[in-house]
Amino acid sequence: MAKPVGAHSWVQRILCAALVACVLANAAAAAAAWHRYQLLLAAPPQSTTYSTDELMRAEMWFDNVMGWRNAMLVASILLLVAWLDRMRGLADGIWPEGQRRSRAWLIFGWGLPVANLFVPKMFVNDLWAAGRPGHRRGHPLLMLWWVSILVAFGSSGTMLRVQNGAHAAQAIDQMQQVMVCDALFAIAACLTLAVIRRLSSMLEHAARSAPLPSARPQEVQGSLAAL
Repeated sequence: MAKPVGAHSWVQRILCAALVACVLANAAAAAAAWHRYQLLLAAPPQSTTYSTDELMRAEMWFDNVMGWRNAMLVASILLLVAWLDRMRGLADGIWPEGQRRSRAWLIFGWGLPVANLFVPKMFVNDLWAAGRPGHRRGHPLLMLWWVSILVAFGSSGTMLRVQNGAHAAQAIDQMQQVMVCDALFAIAACLTLAVIRRLSSMLEHAARSAPLPSARPQEVQGSLAAL
């Protein structure tokens, strides 16, 4: 049964808002890491990050900001999966034979080792092709976006190595890595926003231009209202 018009119109708006919040949260985390980094540079190398009240406050602030940053990241990923599922419903009404993976891969593709290196990109490639004349797969924007995703998440192991109470010299290196990681995630979020705007516009145009099968007009019209 087709979903009513506008049933999913909130998904893209909230996703975009979450991605903007993710960019801001990464910027705040980088700023907190920079502040802590400057304090640590002035501390004796063998002192700990708890050596002074100022260092302790900086560490507490850094931990709080990182918590919000991680929450925004998780929310953005979940909303992105929900939005891609909605896009898949639209693509199925335009070019169903071109969708090479089932919707289950929206979840398994992000979580399974090895598969998460290429399956999500393949899924988005098929959606992109559904909206392009001639159904051509691939685009430099998609490649740049996916590389940014892989690099950002590849650097995220840094977050697991940040330890409270570490020696100042060790914590300095950690803060440098965190600032780089935050910048990479901010870039990936910005490119994700660009992909969302471009892909939704392409699929909307393709759905309005292509002749619709008689059995699917309400389904496609309901998906269009969510763009």
